[in-house]
Amino acid sequence: MSEPGPVHPPGGSNVGDDLGLGLQLPGSGTVDDRGRRRVHPITPLVHGVSAVPIGFVIFIAFGSNLIAGGDTRLFAVLALLLIVPVVVAAWSYLAWRNTWYWFDDDGDFRVDSGVLTRQQRRLQLSRLQSVDVTQPFVARIFSMAELSVEVAGAGDSRARLRYLSLADARALRAQVMARAAGLRHDTAEAPEVPLATVAANDLLVSLVLRSSTAFLLVATVALVAVTVMTQGAFGLLLALFTGGLPLFTVVGEFMRYFNFTASSSPDGLRLRFGMTKTQARTVPPGRVQAIEFVEPLLWRRRGWVRLRVNIAGAGNQEERSGREETLLFPVATPELARDLVEQVLPGLRLEEIAWHPAPDRSRWRSPIQWRRLAVGWDDTVFAVRRGRVTRRTAVIPHARTQSVRLTQGPWERRLDLASVHADSTPGPVRLTGKHLDAGFARQVADEQAERAGHGRASDTSTHWAR
Repeated sequence: MSEPGPVHPPGGSNVGDDLGLGLQLPGSGTVDDRGRRRVHPITPLVHGVSAVPIGFVIFIAFGSNLIAGGDTRLFAVLALLLIVPVVVAAWSYLAWRNTWYWFDDDGDFRVDSGVLTRQQRRLQLSRLQSVDVTQPFVARIFSMAELSVEVAGAGDSRARLRYLSLADARALRAQVMARAAGLRHDTAEAPEVPLATVAANDLLVSLVLRSSTAFLLVATVALVAVTVMTQGAFGLLLALFTGGLPLFTVVGEFMRYFNFTASSSPDGLRLRFGMTKTQARTVPPGRVQAIEFVEPLLWRRRGWVRLRVNIAGAGNQEERSGREETLLFPVATPELARDLVEQVLPGLRLEEIAWHPAPDRSRWRSPIQWRRLAVGWDDTVFAVRRGRVTRRTAVIPHARTQSVRLTQGPWERRLDLASVHADSTPGPVRLTGKHLDAGFARQVADEQAERAGHGRASDTSTHWAR
């Protein structure tokens, strides 16, 4: 059945309204005779302004020589400041002229882009994994947003539209979600019910008390104290390097996950977070590939847990952007964690899983955490448990298991042990049942491969709204 052309959100965006500028600009571009639409016409300006800091770096590197030498030609100084933003804006203009997006007659999302190399992407929305609306700092000034659509597939299976007005990005996200759910393209955006928001003080305390941060802080204090006693005040300089690392880590993550909010909606779990760069991520039902409960040592007295997830495609995206993990929630109480997990893995009951621990001889292979090593499963999920200082419990639905492997290192062979790996999509969650009895590990691997096959055959997550 033929579908209409692309979504036509309200034309007109009040760029600068948040700043009180009252600047009126047109909608997100024109529509050609094939029903294709361009991104917003001020996209080159946004890219150019974003490159201004690079211009300052070049000016500091080369422009200071002009001033120090007595050459105060204003033109040369301005050229150094503006050369990079102007070049970036010019290139972005060429890219803008060649970027189009639309829905084809089969209901798939299409994006054409590229200047020197033309790219044509066709995203099958029945395989949708996530839809993100992101607002970098400069884009927020102009009330612009980036829309990222990710589907399951090998390689880079993501389409990014930079930039749309914030209203247009939200409207397009709603249409993508409706089509992916098997509903009419003009279905209104599903309502949402806020579930929880992380308090700023809880987020800050959790980051400081995280095992890695606490270890770095203790190591810094000890190192500086020893150095001061042996080398005098020179040891204080070390604090600028060793002490700065945990500080920068805490500040960076605090700004990234600030005001983290999770909301429940018929089209999935909606996550919003960020201070200078805000992100809005929609995870459709059934698209979470694996989930991990992380309990650092200093969190356990407060009963806190961090929820990490693998989302197909999002793992590669995180790696490309230099991030380490995809979070379902940065810090939660056990009750809140259960409610959130219920949204993405309905029916999961960790307390009802029968655990099969590693044998006593595994202490020779893993002397610290051997008492925590175990695997377990039920009719819907496979789970592994590990960690002593930081406890980790990872879970993967049978239907989401990509493959099952059995490994045995030299030390494990000597102890007649083996490890079982349930492979998921790329992401922070790794499911490895470590140092099990070798015979039992082979049995677990064979049975999990069979459970995974049955799970995929009965999977009904596509077109969830039907």
